[in-house]
Amino acid sequence: MPVLDLAQRQHGWLPISAMHHVADFLQMPRMRVYEVATFYTMYRREPVGKYHIQICTTTPCMLGGVGSSIILEAIKKKIGIEVGHTTKDKLFTLSEVECLGACVNAPMIQINDDYYEDLTVEDVNGIIDELKAGKKPKPGPRSGQGHRFASEPAGGLTSLTTEPYGPGFKVRSDL
Repeated sequence: MPVLDLAQRQHGWLPISAMHHVADFLQMPRMRVYEVATFYTMYRREPVGKYHIQICTTTPCMLGGVGSSIILEAIKKKIGIEVGHTTKDKLFTLSEVECLGACVNAPMIQINDDYYEDLTVEDVNGIIDELKAGKKPKPGPRSGQGHRFASEPAGGLTSLTTEPYGPGFKVRSDL
């Protein structure tokens, strides 16, 4: 899988010729490489834009914050394309994906390797404007949950709020 990822990074996508080379390099049947490349959605078998925007639309992202449907509509309006398409200037490709594993920070998008979480429409528009200007927006949580640092609850910690107990806590004395 790492060799497929490397090939994809070199080409921007994973053409059949790259899959053949990976199979030959790893000395394995080409079919095994095809199976992996077609099973995992992280492998792109068609060219994508410079910025591949992937939006999660599973239940937690649909329900979290403003909801992924509002974020998706904002992205489509901002870049002028539908899901599955690339802008004419080849700058953006928009994909709808299954869970990206940041449910507590919903709604969220992934752009290339970076996650942008706790999104509002304003956040998404700002991120896209920065990308258009050739800048790299700071990844991570945005304004949607009160400017959290990571995945902590919006209302503050609710568990593990005290120092951990030392060794032997609640252990029988005869052990």
